[in-house]
Amino acid sequence: MKFDTLPQGVRLAVEAAQNKKASAITVIDLSELKTFTDYFVICTGFSTPQVQAICNEAEEQLWKELKRSPEHREGRRSTDWALLDFGGFILHVFSEQGRRYYDLERLWRAAPKLDIPDQPDVVAARLNAIDSIDEAASR
Repeated sequence: MKFDTLPQGVRLAVEAAQNKKASAITVIDLSELKTFTDYFVICTGFSTPQVQAICNEAEEQLWKELKRSPEHREGRRSTDWALLDFGGFILHVFSEQGRRYYDLERLWRAAPKLDIPDQPDVVAARLNAIDSIDEAASR
């Protein structure tokens, strides 16, 4: 799984999380498991205002770029977990404690996972380096 092959909505949610300084951003591809959604975007915020800011930024960017609003919202005032369900993907924004407790990465460990660098300017450099390594290995 490569970042540039992810659906545009998933990429926008990742970029929104990066813009609001989310940490430990992970995308889990559930499409082959035929579950209730195709992707999870999971990240960590360090305060209730930051969790809310990440959610607000994701909503704003998806509306601005794709005219998409979440089908469902949960936990926006929670200190541990907020969720935005966009149908094809779900954005989970956790506190550090909430992320350890719910441990979605472990629950969905059979699915392909992509860890995303926290800073947007690092994403392109790291993904290009990974692509170069992948291309060299496939030769």
